[in-house]
Amino acid sequence: MRSDGSALNLRRWWRSAGFAWAGLAFAFRTQANFRIELVCAALAVLAALWLGVPGAPVLLACALVLALELMNTAVEAVVDLVSPDVHPLAKVAKDASAAAVLLACLGAVLVAGVTLLPALLARLGL
Repeated sequence: MRSDGSALNLRRWWRSAGFAWAGLAFAFRTQANFRIELVCAALAVLAALWLGVPGAPVLLACALVLALELMNTAVEAVVDLVSPDVHPLAKVAKDASAAAVLLACLGAVLVAGVTLLPALLARLGL
């Protein structure tokens, strides 16, 4: 890995941000689940704003799901690179990575239930 000097160097930071943006763009273009999760995140944040509930838990849950989806994409790419043929350990790596996303999604649904549902029921008069 190459280092371009101080971590506080603006040029180095901008270059790193460009790599990160390329990863986001790749995931958005190629991963249907990432796009679905992004729409769900936007809806959850809008619901939190509309309901006037604290946004931090919703934002953190959404960020966790999206970050793990990006990690899942990275794991799948690396596994496909090093093991283009079917291999039991490659399957374990991909399945475990997908399970991390699933677990985060379930956690995000719980956060929504605890954070958004009471305010939604109150707003609906139920």
